[in-house]
Amino acid sequence: MTKTRLEAFTDAVIAIIMTILILGLEPPKAATFAGLWELRYSFLVYILSFVSLAIYWNNHHHLFQIAKVINGRVLWANFLFIFFLSLIPFVTQWVDGNLFELAPEVTYGVVLMMADISYAILLHELKKANGPDSKIARAHDGYMKLRLTLSINTVGIVIGIFAPISILIFYIIGLIPWIIPEKRIEKIFNEEQE
Repeated sequence: MTKTRLEAFTDAVIAIIMTILILGLEPPKAATFAGLWELRYSFLVYILSFVSLAIYWNNHHHLFQIAKVINGRVLWANFLFIFFLSLIPFVTQWVDGNLFELAPEVTYGVVLMMADISYAILLHELKKANGPDSKIARAHDGYMKLRLTLSINTVGIVIGIFAPISILIFYIIGLIPWIIPEKRIEKIFNEEQE
């Protein structure tokens, strides 16, 4: 399989997940701004999930820009990654209806952390398939961003057992470094174009 086929499939799945995500957002019951205000937490959870999916898509795109070799292990790692992404609309709706409850918050945090872990597995398999001297290996040498995010999310889940809303707060903190794409990937990709 060529990497373009894998990228196209993943792009389509993420687009469908984003569509399902918005379909889970209920309109206000009253045709007033007060009715809209009642949905403020729903919008915040929706925005968090949407931004998370956008960041995953953006980083997946950057990852595959410099990948050359795709094998069966990469395919299965990618399927594991999109499996956890596909659960985001479900956990978003559950948290939306139960914002300060333990089980929905922990489940939301665990699903997003598993998406991070599966992304790390995908990165590992790509590095292995492309070799230790590959551009993908060079771009992720000493890569701390993913470890930092996993650590922040783990702390959030542990603290969330006592204060469930902290899971979302820590997840937002863990997203901040991901808003800006990895500069090393862009630099290596631009070197290739010259």
